[in-house]
Amino acid sequence: MERSKVMQAKVSAKGWVVIPAVLRKRYQLHPGTVVEFRVEGEKLVIVPEHSDPVEALFGKLAGWVSLTEALLEERAAELEREETDLRVG
Repeated sequence: MERSKVMQAKVSAKGWVVIPAVLRKRYQLHPGTVVEFRVEGEKLVIVPEHSDPVEALFGKLAGWVSLTEALLEERAAELEREETDLRVG
């Protein structure tokens, strides 16, 4: 495991922080690269946006209703209505 080096930067009056060149090169941070700011416990973490669109979307829909499940439920309800219509009709 790589031993972490301490690097410092000063926050400007406008809230700007310059990311050290070593880190920009290592994490391929180029002008226009989007980064996320996350709070993890007492730490502020800066995470570069993923360039792989599949990886970037991984987990974004967690907790949402599965479209497959919704379709199956809709089809089951449709089948039940059709069977009811056949019995009544």
